[in-house]
Amino acid sequence: MRIVGIMGIVGIMGILLGCGMAACAASDNTFLIRNADVYPVTGAEMKGVSVLVQDGRVADIGARLVAPKGMRVVEGKGLRVYPGMIDSGTELGLSEISAVRESVDTGELGEFMPQLHAVVAINPDSEHFGVVRVNGITSAMTFPSSGAGGGGRFGGGERQVIAGQAALIHTDGWTWEEMTVNRSAAMHLIFPSTGGRGGRGGAIPDSVLELIPGAAGGSYTQARHTYEQQLSKLNDFFDQARQYQKEKNAHGAGFKPDLKMEAMLPVLEGKLPLAVSASRASAIHDAIAFSEKQHVKIVILQPRDIAKVGAELKAKNIPVILGRVLALPETEDDAYDDAFTQPAEANKAGVKFAFGTFNNEFVRNLPYQAATAVGFGLPYDEALKAVTINAAQIWGASNDIGSVEKGKWADLMVTNGDPLETQTQVKYLFIKGREIPLVNKQTRLYDKYMSRQ
Repeated sequence: MRIVGIMGIVGIMGILLGCGMAACAASDNTFLIRNADVYPVTGAEMKGVSVLVQDGRVADIGARLVAPKGMRVVEGKGLRVYPGMIDSGTELGLSEISAVRESVDTGELGEFMPQLHAVVAINPDSEHFGVVRVNGITSAMTFPSSGAGGGGRFGGGERQVIAGQAALIHTDGWTWEEMTVNRSAAMHLIFPSTGGRGGRGGAIPDSVLELIPGAAGGSYTQARHTYEQQLSKLNDFFDQARQYQKEKNAHGAGFKPDLKMEAMLPVLEGKLPLAVSASRASAIHDAIAFSEKQHVKIVILQPRDIAKVGAELKAKNIPVILGRVLALPETEDDAYDDAFTQPAEANKAGVKFAFGTFNNEFVRNLPYQAATAVGFGLPYDEALKAVTINAAQIWGASNDIGSVEKGKWADLMVTNGDPLETQTQVKYLFIKGREIPLVNKQTRLYDKYMSRQ
């Protein structure tokens, strides 16, 4: 009776407003942005045009579009329309306060856990989502395990190798199902490394480790032996998965399904990329060799030696997700601007790349990471692509998000200026055509104390 009553009220309101029940239900994602400057990213900017959004998708873009009677119109004069930004490396929804164990759900027990889906652990009510939306971020990759950020140290008691499946999500929704763009966008592999810790937290090069007794918990020889054991175990796991694949395809009478092995099949079939955490040149080179041996697609996460491996990455057509640009050098021997120049070096090498912040507290600064890269040699257009269409292409979602084009979801930010500039404000934000309130804990506190009598 309660449901019937609610539907009856909606129907009555529809009659009063002059629209049917279905039309009224869809009205919150159907509208026209009029007389704005549109920056589609995949093409030239369009001055003084309108964007028609119907049922959450971009229906048309043009100078002479007229809103049908009763359609909402957003006045865009003096404003700009861009695609919503995408952060390609976060723990959004999985980690709230990294120092509080109970608020972190990024890892699990077990070295090889490919069957785990990060998306099912997402908390849609996380305060982080409101913070990042205010800065125009409409989508994000959220990764399981500490390999993507800092929170995962509470997740399990042993080092994870395959941490599970990362998800591409929208930054708004009532449930994780509603937020999901692709629940299995990548399999997260934390590649073995011989490196210890050095300088400001970076890995000490193997050539240096070899000269340091006791480095990496023992001698270099011991560290290398451990690394080779880990790599052998990783190869063995992939071999087991391939054997499982053969047995499944053979339809044998004694075949028994296995959740871990089932989760690996899309990786082996080339349908699901491995997102490989590998920082230094030696680890990246070994990860590439591993991918060729196992015939799998990879994306490199947080590389810091682009100048050394850029040519190889380009030749193999391997994309990368660069870490924070606004970061200190990893080792004492790195140049002060080592992180600042990585994007320009990747662009110079012809490597496709996107940006990830890899720590929830910095996701809101995604546009300024890109802006800093521009100051250190990266062309502006490439910086904007790295937080929009490049990310969508790398994660296989470019048919739906990443640019302002007909047929794509209306993931749009409407700004009063260049979104990579700190003084620019996001005036409207739409996700799948639905306007998202630009509020968070900080704006609520601001309003509370500004209105104090």
